[in-house]
Order: sequence, then structure tokens, then C-alpha cells
Amino acid sequence: MKINRREFLKMAGASTLLGIGGGSIFELLAPGELEASRKEKPAGQRAAMVIDMSKFGADEYKRCIEACHAIHNVPEIPNPKHEVKWLWTENFGQVFPGHADEYMAEGLVGRPFLVLCNHCDNPPCVRVCPTKATFKREDGIVAMDYHRCIGCRFCMAACPFGARSFNWNDPRPFIKEPNHKFPTRTKGVVEKCNFCLERLADGDPPACVEKSNSALVFGDLGDSGSEVREILRKNYAIRRKPELGTYPSVYYIVGQG
Repeated sequence: MKINRREFLKMAGASTLLGIGGGSIFELLAPGELEASRKEKPAGQRAAMVIDMSKFGADEYKRCIEACHAIHNVPEIPNPKHEVKWLWTENFGQVFPGHADEYMAEGLVGRPFLVLCNHCDNPPCVRVCPTKATFKREDGIVAMDYHRCIGCRFCMAACPFGARSFNWNDPRPFIKEPNHKFPTRTKGVVEKCNFCLERLADGDPPACVEKSNSALVFGDLGDSGSEVREILRKNYAIRRKPELGTYPSVYYIVGQG
């Protein structure tokens, strides 16, 4: 029996709403007690990143973003409503809404913070994807198969960090210098940071880490001897929206700004 695209989306949406094959979308929109009851997963390889804000100069942000977007063929679309981004900046209040208040350190007010996909250990985007286009690898990286993405945008609705972008138009005309070693996307496809898994496969660090002048550190959270674990042992670090129970793999050393 053949079904058309509209019928498929209808079936996929109904399955998700009913919780068939995973948590329901209602759980995602109101995570509360269900997500909070989940215990931290302790063992195994897990890719993670530490962002040390005290080491960021004025130029590091731009270098990191440019490096990421250049190698991943992220288009520069002038219309902000159609913007596609893998790595960008937001202010402290937007990144950590639960921590911001009128008495916060002056150095943090208005300071840009790098944001990206958090590669959550408990990723809601994976649960709601009806085609498995978004999936979690054994190393913890939340990856995408663009060819399987049908543009339903359930993943965008489920992500509490706004880490995904949708291609409302064909992005390829907006790529200044295409990198032919990395696939371009098409209209109707969602995309996001992939922790540079293609570079990791070659033994290279993520492009943003390479350009960050040591402000970004990437490693294995499951390895007690890794650099990220060593940094987290010596510094107080926070993650975004921990109350949601998604367990982000991106940590921030905020400092005093």
C-alpha cells in the first residue's frame, strides 16, 4: 500500500502524539516530573564540550562561527526569518534564563555567549523524529541523516534550546564558497551542529575548537582522564536548562565576565 507525503505526516504526527515508539510530545512540552525522575547516565563514551567564557576575546567568537559555517556549507541568508545557523551568540539571559537577575555581575550583562546544539544525553529531538533522520550515536553525538529528513519540524518543536534551523528556501545559492567535502542541504530540511563528526573521524577536533584559542575544549566525558573531565573537576561549570532533564553535553565556565 502506498501513502503520499501528507498521509505519512499525518500518521507520524498521530503516532508521536499517542506516544507510540517513544515519549509523547506532551511529555516534551511539559517535561516536569517525568524527565526530572530520570537519573544521570554515568558510563560509556560521551562526546562533550566545555566553553570557558573567561578565555574568549573579542575575535574568538567570530573565528569560531566562521570556521563552523564555512566547512559545513551553512548559508548566509540576509532575511533573519530564514536564517540558518549552527553556531551563534546570545546574551546571558537568553542562554541561562534561570540564572539571570537584576543583580548579576556587570561583566555578564550583554556579553555574547556561544550557543550550539547541546547533544543532549536524553535528546527529545531524537524521540520525536518519525523517520529516524535524527539519531544519537554511541559516542553521544546527536547526528542527522539529511536524506531522511521530511521537514516535519517535530525536532525543532521538541528542542528546548532552539538549536535547529529549517531551510525555508534552497540554501545553496547563499553559500559563498561551497566546501565540496561536506554535503549541502536542500529546501525543506532541518539542520544543526554535528560536533564536526566528519573531522572527528579523521582525528581532528571540531573546527570551532581549533579556532577558539583554547576557549573551547572537546573530549570524552566518559573518560575520567580526559581534558574535559579534568577541567570540570577544577572549575564550576553550568549547563543550559538542567531542570528539563535533557542532560546537555555542553558545559559553560561562566566566570565573572
